[in-house]
Amino acid sequence: MLIVSELSEALEALRKDHYAKPLSVVSLSHDLELAKTDEEFELNIPEWKQKFEDHIKSSFEDEIADVAIRLFDLCGGLNIDLEKHIELKMKYNSMRGYKHGKAF
Repeated sequence: MLIVSELSEALEALRKDHYAKPLSVVSLSHDLELAKTDEEFELNIPEWKQKFEDHIKSSFEDEIADVAIRLFDLCGGLNIDLEKHIELKMKYNSMRGYKHGKAF
């Protein structure tokens, strides 16, 4: 149900047309990459967190990320190889008719 609640939050963000600000995503991602690779770069954590909260938090993308995190956590806890099951399902789906004969 935690996954469903995150999907509900994603739907609400989508309905409200609330998307992450693309330039903020690029900027914050760049800062994270520098923090990983440049020993002289020091991430300003309070500033980074505030930018995230102002420009990304509760956006559609943020909520979809929560869905993925919850799903991966569940699969990890149950020892399910999600990547393998996605691969198998995609192959199976490729053998089925378009929309499986349904209108939608």
